[in-house]
Amino acid sequence: MLDERIIELKRKITEFGLLIEKMIDESIAGLLNKNEERLKKVIEDLEEKANNFEIEIEELCIETIAQFEPKAKNLRIILMILKINNDLERIGDHAVNISESSLFLIKRPDVKPLIDIPRMADESIKMLKDSINSFINEDAEMARNVCYRDNIVDNLKDQIIRELVTYMISDPNTIERSLELIRITQNLERIADLSTNIGEDVIFITQGKIIKHHIEEK
Repeated sequence: MLDERIIELKRKITEFGLLIEKMIDESIAGLLNKNEERLKKVIEDLEEKANNFEIEIEELCIETIAQFEPKAKNLRIILMILKINNDLERIGDHAVNISESSLFLIKRPDVKPLIDIPRMADESIKMLKDSINSFINEDAEMARNVCYRDNIVDNLKDQIIRELVTYMISDPNTIERSLELIRITQNLERIADLSTNIGEDVIFITQGKIIKHHIEEK
């Protein structure tokens, strides 16, 4: 039955989300603990699992549309799962980018204590988790909260970049390492942006409201 298939698709997208959260968490933990094994696990093992997950969910969505010819809300839910599936794959790519930058950094002296990057990562992971839960539970308020929190990540990114620019100006030897740290913050920002996109789509599906650039008419 179609209802059972949609429940299965929601379960799979939840599992995919958990895998992607693990990829982000491992990439940051590997950086903080200078653990090459954890970083390589993201690049060599978890990315392949993520790619297989994406293909499996996409094929199941297409099969469901062809088999059941869903209408109205059911069709919108399946199309939303397809979009989240694509967003999760892109977030996984950003986690791989973070791991690659981290592999470079852990073999070199620290530019500065890593305080704000872990905070930025924690907020990005929470946004991703809440955006998926908001979809599963059709919770527009949770989705709206995800959109508002994007500013927290943006502000942390700006703060980190300002500090790193100061380091690069005062000591050119830090430039290469600082640029890799900036690359990590940019990838975390994109993760938060993609989570926000999911939140915006949940609001549209549940309430028919379009929210872009975090501006909503009251």
